[in-house]
Amino acid sequence: MNIFLTGYRCTGKTCVGKALAKVLKRPFLDADLELVKEQSMSIKDIVAKKGWDAFRKMEHAVIKRICSLEDYVVATGGGVVLSSLNVELMKKSGVVVWLKADPKTIEKRIVEDESTDDFRPALTSKGLVEEIEEVLSERKTFYEEAMDFSVDTDFSDIDEITDTIIGKIDFYDKH
Repeated sequence: MNIFLTGYRCTGKTCVGKALAKVLKRPFLDADLELVKEQSMSIKDIVAKKGWDAFRKMEHAVIKRICSLEDYVVATGGGVVLSSLNVELMKKSGVVVWLKADPKTIEKRIVEDESTDDFRPALTSKGLVEEIEEVLSERKTFYEEAMDFSVDTDFSDIDEITDTIIGKIDFYDKH
C-alpha cells in the first residue's frame, strides 16, 4: 500500500513525506520532482513553454507509473486531485492523505521557501493571499473527495504530523 500526500503548496507534503518514509522504512518519491527530472526543466518552465494542459498530462503519466509501485510514500503535486483518473489510480494503489493548512500559514511558508519562485508557477494573476484563498476554495471539494483522511499541519511539527498519519493509517488498515 502506497501513501499519497496531497494538499496545497507548502502544506508539508515533501517534508512530512520524507520523515514518514524514514519512520516506516519505505522509499520516498516526490511526483513533481520525478516530472522535473523526466522533462529536464522546472514546472514553471514546463507550464510557460507547453501550458497547464500538457503539464497535467505529464503529471498523470508520472502518477500512473508511481501507482504501479508498492509501499512508497509519495508527495504529489498540489493539483493532482483535479484529475479523477489520478485520484482513482491513487486510491487503488494506497491511501490518500490531505495535508491541510490555513491560507496565512501557507503564505508564510511560501514566502520562507526560497525555491518557490523557481519551482512553482503562479496559479492566478492575483496577489499571493488572494491566490491561495481562491485556489484552496476551488480545490477543497477535490481534496475532500480524494482523501481517505486529512491532517492539519498548521500547529504541529513534522514528527507530530508523521505520528498522526501513522496512527490513522494503522486505524485505516484495521477497518
